[in-house]
Amino acid sequence: MANTYLTRTLGTPTSSKIGTLSWWQKGATTDTTQYILACESGNERLLWYMTSGRWQGGLRASSTPPDIDFTLSGTPRFRDPNMWYHCVLSWDSSQGSASNRIKFYVNNVEYTVVGNGTSGVNDIPQDHTMPMNKSGLPFRIGSTIGGGSYFVGSMSHMHFVDGIRYAPTTFGETDSTTGEWKIKDDPSGITYGNNGFWWLKNTNALTDSSPNSNTPTQGGAGLTLTQDNPSDSFATFDTLRYSGSDYSFGNTHCLTVSGSYASRPTYSSLGMQSGKYYAEIKVPAPNTGSPQHALIGITGRNIPNVTGSEQYIHLGSQSQDYALHAFNGNMMNNTGSSNSGTTYAGTYTTDDIIGIAVDLDNNKLYFSKNGVWANGSGGYGSSTFDAAVGAITIAAPTTTQERFYFFAVDAYHYTPRYNFAANFGNGFFDSTAITSAGTNASAKGLFEYDVPSGFTALSTKGLNS
Repeated sequence: MANTYLTRTLGTPTSSKIGTLSWWQKGATTDTTQYILACESGNERLLWYMTSGRWQGGLRASSTPPDIDFTLSGTPRFRDPNMWYHCVLSWDSSQGSASNRIKFYVNNVEYTVVGNGTSGVNDIPQDHTMPMNKSGLPFRIGSTIGGGSYFVGSMSHMHFVDGIRYAPTTFGETDSTTGEWKIKDDPSGITYGNNGFWWLKNTNALTDSSPNSNTPTQGGAGLTLTQDNPSDSFATFDTLRYSGSDYSFGNTHCLTVSGSYASRPTYSSLGMQSGKYYAEIKVPAPNTGSPQHALIGITGRNIPNVTGSEQYIHLGSQSQDYALHAFNGNMMNNTGSSNSGTTYAGTYTTDDIIGIAVDLDNNKLYFSKNGVWANGSGGYGSSTFDAAVGAITIAAPTTTQERFYFFAVDAYHYTPRYNFAANFGNGFFDSTAITSAGTNASAKGLFEYDVPSGFTALSTKGLNS
């Protein structure tokens, strides 16, 4: 939702003292202050936002109550960009115990909300009319009321309930097998009240899925509707593994590390140990010159934190790397400082889409360019996938340092920085949707070209299929 927000001017509330806001988020970064909720009524405002992975809030007023800043006791941080978090903010100013007037939960764990007054957050007076639900209120999700401090990442299944305080168990539940907190895709028994809504329900993003038809207005940049959601989390580029890359578009775009000698792979956030997986990578403009030394493939090695001066650790230089080199179409595997590799396919350039099919049931690897599969002898042959053609035999994933393979991109040593846009099944390259979805028997993810039979997207459901 970078540079995007949703807003609605509310009508007469069922209750201006009691309510619930529940949502799921997958944040792409914690480097900036990002607003989730901003409401303003006259001189009074309610804010709820993240700074450096910490949740904070504030109740601003010109007189009574005084300004109150909220934070969480112990200042826990929520900084995993590869995880969907379930957040519930609820309020009931009618509570006799002041400590019960605002509550906040993450994945069904309650975190104590504290404030800056003598009684902390309990400075909110009993029966105070809360600013997040008043008639004529500009209710905004994803930025400040005036714009800016945009949320960076993905949001899903946002419920606003006017007049009832619901527990997180209304919207989520514990998985009986894994013990993990998971979403209820269609929670039942919710009474939304007059101003309530249910936005961002999977493919019905800007439709109110509650009975109220309280549809939002979208502002800022365009909203990208991806396949990534709390019930099926898709791979992105992994910002927690240090590669030196810069990231954008929900961590599906990377700009490789700078420096004459500093080249190291950028990994996918999910790894593969068994099964069959497919992804598409584009090398979009702008780049310095043509991306002739782009490297696209997989790796199973561990990359430690490095200083930026190490040489020849680019993708393809080590024995556990397999990379298609744009310069000559060769396969780079354990090549060290060389950029020659072995004859495999043809070259590729700006805006070509490279398909990668990883078969870990048989330890084979395949590449395509714009839907045509590499023939293994220096070119591309057919748009029909054939497991016997262009197959690269790879080491079993359990023999690698990571014991998993990861999709990876990189630029060959001595090259400038390159842009890479990944479609791990979200159906987009950056903010541009695929032009026409290829066939995909797995029904997991949207890709530009046909997914080979038996292969699936790298997502949580794909891993479990």
